[in-house]
Amino acid sequence: MIRNGILMAAAAIFVFTGFVSVSSAGETGAKVEEMKGEMKGTVEEGKGQVKGAVEDMKGNDMKAAGERAKGKAKGGAERAKRKMKGAKERVKE
Repeated sequence: MIRNGILMAAAAIFVFTGFVSVSSAGETGAKVEEMKGEMKGTVEEGKGQVKGAVEDMKGNDMKAAGERAKGKAKGGAERAKRKMKGAKERVKE
């Protein structure tokens, strides 16, 4: 009887720790994806700002504004894409 109780407790501990490590691994993967999205989004916005500055120097004000807006949109899209990928990582585990 005591032996069965000890075996059940040991099995429960192994099962519980297995689930904890799997869920934390999924959470880590999700955080990594979100951080990648933030980084890539910032890079895309920076590219738009640089292209806008180049067009400003050329004297093309409308094209400069368009490049900046395009960079901002690409940055937001990259963040959203990575956020969804992170959410899928959380659900998957």
